[in-house]
Amino acid sequence: MPTLVRPEGPEADDLVFSRRTLGVGAVGGLFFAGYAPAALAAQAAPVATDATGLVSADVTYAAPDGFQLPAHVVHPEGDGPFPVVIVVSEIFGVHEYIRDICRRLAKEGYAAIAPGFFNRVEDPAGLSDMTRIQQIVAAAGYEQVMGDISATLEWASLQSWANTDKVGITGFCWGGKVVWQATARFAAIDAGVAWYGRLAPAANATPEQVASGQPWPVDLAADLKAPVLGLYGEQDRGIPLASVEAMRAALQRAGQTESRIDVYDDAPHGFHADYRDSYRAADAADGWAKLLALFGARLKG
Repeated sequence: MPTLVRPEGPEADDLVFSRRTLGVGAVGGLFFAGYAPAALAAQAAPVATDATGLVSADVTYAAPDGFQLPAHVVHPEGDGPFPVVIVVSEIFGVHEYIRDICRRLAKEGYAAIAPGFFNRVEDPAGLSDMTRIQQIVAAAGYEQVMGDISATLEWASLQSWANTDKVGITGFCWGGKVVWQATARFAAIDAGVAWYGRLAPAANATPEQVASGQPWPVDLAADLKAPVLGLYGEQDRGIPLASVEAMRAALQRAGQTESRIDVYDDAPHGFHADYRDSYRAADAADGWAKLLALFGARLKG
């Protein structure tokens, strides 16, 4: 399977093959049980966070369009209420890597919720066909995704263990772009951490691709309602430094002094994804420490 080096999946010149299978089936009947086979590296040794002291569940709740949106939820044992972090997946949906992210956050005292944004069409997590995965992802438009986040916030507000006066959001690849969009849309979000989400249209994007990706983060800087930390790789083949600099300039023009983008010099796209060839342990750990610092200050302070 091709190594994922761009937020929305590979292009023709990205065909580097590496595959391993860990786990099949579904978790609780809602989600694929293993790591996404479309990107799993043969030599991967993914981080595995134990569930001791945590409560995990797969749930569904109504989205604005009536769809019963599935989500994976993890929070510490006890009554709480715990600050909430919405976890936005890569193009592969809610697979084991995303569930482990939820456990890591819960270990830090957060209630983590990872919605299945793509499941209206099909859960992409267990698929190996990148063309089909891209079709599924393309069907999740901006208004649908924002509606799903709104539903997640509403559902969390009804849970006794959730403190929705303190809400963060983090996302990876496709989900990184969603972090910027959601933080511009929802005043309820207090902080965001975007891991290598696209900031502006690709240089070779067609007019249709430009339109379908709107609103782009670079056009939303003035609308951000809370600080966003962007974590990007200098060697990302899908997100050029020119777009990073354009976003930095947009943030500066908008007076968004609490938001910033940090770039890791030798990091490729997906450097936090510990189940892929792109994983860079030191950069991933540094970015995670920055995430915890931001969330600690904004959600626990």
